[in-house]
Amino acid sequence: MNITTKWRIHLFAGLAERLGTRLLEVAFPEARLEAGEIKRRLAERYPEQADLIAVSFVARNQAFAADDAFVGREDELALLPPVSGGMPEEAENEAAARREADRYAILEDTLDTAAVLSAVSHPDHGAALLFVGTTREWTGGKRTVTLEYEAYLPMARAALKTIGEEIGERWPGTLCAIHHRIGTVGIGEASVLIAVSAPHRAGGYEASRYAIERLKMTVPIWKKEVYEDGTAWQGHQLGPWDPLATPDAEGGRR
Repeated sequence: MNITTKWRIHLFAGLAERLGTRLLEVAFPEARLEAGEIKRRLAERYPEQADLIAVSFVARNQAFAADDAFVGREDELALLPPVSGGMPEEAENEAAARREADRYAILEDTLDTAAVLSAVSHPDHGAALLFVGTTREWTGGKRTVTLEYEAYLPMARAALKTIGEEIGERWPGTLCAIHHRIGTVGIGEASVLIAVSAPHRAGGYEASRYAIERLKMTVPIWKKEVYEDGTAWQGHQLGPWDPLATPDAEGGRR
């Protein structure tokens, strides 16, 4: 009886570009391995990319796995480099799912500020804030032509929802909606919208900042900057990438 030894590992952004594929099929005899061991073996196989592999994280079934966590050959695995009818109960569940989709979305189309603000509208809230992240033309003395975003879609949507849940726990009653664009985003165009509504403005400001910092740290969305003379994948630029780190009050690492 033939037993397959192939492990399938999805790749994204700069890692996929460097290795020339979005799906690695590698033969390991074991059926289960620690995530860190998989990274170590891939680094040996691709020594020129060892530094990038070392700071990447393994995802198992669309959730981050620590290096000492065991993953299986049959799991859905990805290596993520640094960088969301009829019965009444069924109808209610469907409506809840639609509301959630309205609040946490990854879109290829132009982002709609009215839609994301509407998703957090609440009659008892006295403050609504909207953060708009746009493409700037000049960064570090280099002229950007466009930005190109890609995402690990199901995991990214789940990560956006998690940010909203964290905000609800830290600032009870606060609502959050996050819409992120993928594909090509031109100069001056919005790549991310974050809307927050809260009973009082102080909590809204804090939650809004928390949301963007957590997005940069935990959501598997990558950005390629296209310059006049080349391209570069840009990480989150907040220090070593560790999406499993405990967030501080502002969404950074602790």
